[in-house]
Amino acid sequence: MAQTFYKYQGTGNDFVMIDNRSQTFDKNNTKQVAFLCDRRFGIGADGLILLENHPELDFKMVYYNADGNESTMCGNGGRCLVAFAKHLGVISDKAVFEAIDGLHHATIKNDIVSLQMLDVNVVENHKTHVFLNTGSPHHVQFEEAIDAFDIKSLGAKIRYGAPYNQAGSNVNFVKKISDSNFRLRTYERGVEDETLSCGTGATAVAIGMHYIGETEKNLIDLNVEGGKLQVSFDVENGAYKNVWLIGPAKFVFKGSI
Repeated sequence: MAQTFYKYQGTGNDFVMIDNRSQTFDKNNTKQVAFLCDRRFGIGADGLILLENHPELDFKMVYYNADGNESTMCGNGGRCLVAFAKHLGVISDKAVFEAIDGLHHATIKNDIVSLQMLDVNVVENHKTHVFLNTGSPHHVQFEEAIDAFDIKSLGAKIRYGAPYNQAGSNVNFVKKISDSNFRLRTYERGVEDETLSCGTGATAVAIGMHYIGETEKNLIDLNVEGGKLQVSFDVENGAYKNVWLIGPAKFVFKGSI
């Protein structure tokens, strides 16, 4: 049976979107998910997202990495799903939905989607990096030669190495541009390569840079490979609250496979 799909991207982080409100998609078929995400034999995407009904909220988000496995929160994916929900007529300009890490609020105006992320109460400050969870685990470290180094090999070494091991962590490399602007590149577990953008990674970089004193701003511009994102937050007694990820989310094409 042909599967109707929609393709969306948020600063180059691209996703296969499927309307699964009728529960016709086989969520246990990891090979099918991986095939749909395959850039040579399938549609091609960093992940696949199902939009499903929720008994109390606007909808539910179910997210799979490109390897076919259900995964932790994806910030850009959540933003793209809000745009998809608006396209389907599920929402107008606001949304409240459930993802694997809990409830999320969002607003959409034109192509710009603002997504409220998890509060962050703990940031681990190590000698060479910081580590925090923004819905997904993130390792954040400085890299001055950010345009020239081999991110895939170094990212994989950190992702699979101690203390993360097989469970792994996403890995972000950062260069400071100014007090309110940082450049970053992200190696994503599940994709096992660099992605053009990572929403939870951008959120982790913004909070991490504030935590270690590289910025005093609470609205941070992030230059990712696929464009620009913003992250805003409030700080209360060392905890990061009212965290918002802001950026474009755009429809690419619709098809069936």
